[in-house]
Amino acid sequence: MNAVIFAVLTMLVLSLLRTHVVIALLIGALVGGLTGGLSLQATIDAFNAGIGGGANVALSYALLGGFAVAIAQSGLPHALASRMVVMLGQNPHPTRVRHIKNAMLLLILLVAISSQNIMPIHIAFIPLLIPPLLLAMSKMRLDRRLVACVLTFGLVTPYMFLPVGFGGIFLNEILLNNISKGGLDVSGISIIEAMSIPALGMLAGLLVAVFISYRGKRIYDTKRIQAVETTEHSYSRKNIVIALLAIALAFVTQLYTNSMVIGAMLGFILFSVTGVVRWRDSDSLLTDGMKMMATIGFIMIAAAGFAQVLKETGEIASLVSSSVAIIGDNKPMAAFLMLLVGLLITMGIGSSFSTIPIIAAIYVPLAMQLGFSPLAIVALVGTAAALGDAGSPASDSTLGPTAGLNVDGQHNHIWDSVVPTFLHYNLPLLAAGWFAAITL
Repeated sequence: MNAVIFAVLTMLVLSLLRTHVVIALLIGALVGGLTGGLSLQATIDAFNAGIGGGANVALSYALLGGFAVAIAQSGLPHALASRMVVMLGQNPHPTRVRHIKNAMLLLILLVAISSQNIMPIHIAFIPLLIPPLLLAMSKMRLDRRLVACVLTFGLVTPYMFLPVGFGGIFLNEILLNNISKGGLDVSGISIIEAMSIPALGMLAGLLVAVFISYRGKRIYDTKRIQAVETTEHSYSRKNIVIALLAIALAFVTQLYTNSMVIGAMLGFILFSVTGVVRWRDSDSLLTDGMKMMATIGFIMIAAAGFAQVLKETGEIASLVSSSVAIIGDNKPMAAFLMLLVGLLITMGIGSSFSTIPIIAAIYVPLAMQLGFSPLAIVALVGTAAALGDAGSPASDSTLGPTAGLNVDGQHNHIWDSVVPTFLHYNLPLLAAGWFAAITL
């Protein structure tokens, strides 16, 4: 069996058996390295070389965690949560509950989409927005798996479809740039046209989750929520205004410096100098925020090491080559196998941004040889990379929702975030990407 398949399956099976994702990634990396022909020491060296690539992201999320805690300290998220609890009342009418639930889901979706372009802070908003809303969700008996699907849709679809914010990086700087390096002239290609059908696949998955899979009620233990979150927070208009200014400052700083770390730091400093966060409490508050995001950071560091081991084995190219031998000149089969391999690679690495440089160099010449159009090649490579971002245990698109929804221990990362998002997004995205590749 190919070492990439062996490593990814090992990681996924261990994760499904509720092994911690970091341990699953470590064991998967060792299995992949050893079955790929590397010695134990070479595997360890490759893993150690790779983990440095995740350090910057981990530091960014750690500081964004501190910034998120400071925003929560201002009372802004709790003001929103309190308003929703008041709107629900003691015995709300079912129609009223439905309207408030739909409004909440729409708000969460819009914020998630905005986090990719208008306010590019990615998943950092989740631990500050979602926990205060858990009590209101519980009163409405809202299934958190639905919220996880809504969040993941908002985190993934904008960057794979709209060339703004993170989408500008993914589509223009990474996707088109690497396709161009593969020998295809990308001038004049409409990236939105190429990725519109895959994006519709994501939308179909969201609609199924909202109107079919998770439309029913699910009961959560309110006492466990109240033990970690309460809407009885004191907040003033001044604090909320400062919180909004801090968010704006972090946003503008990121645009000018292209650094989430600097943006989060300046936002946190604003909270401190204005007194929203007392100076003597700033150290412990920042530490609490780092703890909150530490799990995500460590998983992403481990995922970077895992990816480096797979690269060192050389088995990714072997996996693609063996797929080519099966394909022949069958375009529909070629599109399907290339998408399937992309799904497997991204599920293991956990990052669609990191997958493109690996697959583009091989996929582009192959697709050109088989006669795929330029639009179809862009859709094929872009979809192959995005596949697996939703539904990977090591992806921030699933780790982020879990960080917000599991503060009371009632939302399992694998079974309540990973499995639902895998089923609702990877399967329709696979179908939509295949359709785009053979019709464009």
